[in-house]
Amino acid sequence: MPIRVMLVDDQVLLRTGFRMVLAAQPDMEVVAEAGDGAEAIDALRSTAVDVVLMDVRMPRLDGVEATRRICAQPDPPKVLILTTFDLDEYAFSGLKAGASGFMLKDVPPGELLSAIRSVHSGDAVVAPSTTRRLLDRFSAMLPTGGEPQHKEVDRLTGREREVMLLVAQGLSNGEIAGRLVLSEATVKTHVGRILTKLGLRDRVQVVVLAYETGLVRAGGGG
Repeated sequence: MPIRVMLVDDQVLLRTGFRMVLAAQPDMEVVAEAGDGAEAIDALRSTAVDVVLMDVRMPRLDGVEATRRICAQPDPPKVLILTTFDLDEYAFSGLKAGASGFMLKDVPPGELLSAIRSVHSGDAVVAPSTTRRLLDRFSAMLPTGGEPQHKEVDRLTGREREVMLLVAQGLSNGEIAGRLVLSEATVKTHVGRILTKLGLRDRVQVVVLAYETGLVRAGGGG
């Protein structure tokens, strides 16, 4: 079955361009389009979607709030935030709202297609290091001090906590394996358990949570 994609952008020409790129792929199908977040949520009530390409700056209901509402639904589609500028505060808010990553609108077609496939398979499409730079820039928006707000962090084992810190610092599974002298398969298992225990969808959300709880601080490690 092809990957079912929804395009959400208030610029018709952009949607047309994305649709043409996706239509040429045998494993993808554009099943819905919307001009703002409210239209997107309405469309999801009657259309099954796997991946949403979500603009952020739109009239009526912006992409951040739309992402938050979509990700709060049972078994939601994955959301990719589309932004004009790298390290956009809207992209930051979109990640916090539950998006699986963010992309620049002028992304090369090949990268766009690869990102859609990656997100559909359950991966995040933003390199953790890129996410970390974004969080460093907007760290003032995060709570500071006090007790961790996510009590489930306390349920992590010592090793899982170590792995979480390294994920949040931008290391890949292979790099974490080298740092902790573990196999890459073992690291992948730890990451999976962390996601399950914390109720998170992907590595991007791990990074966000690590900042929110103070496990990692802007400009430095944990």
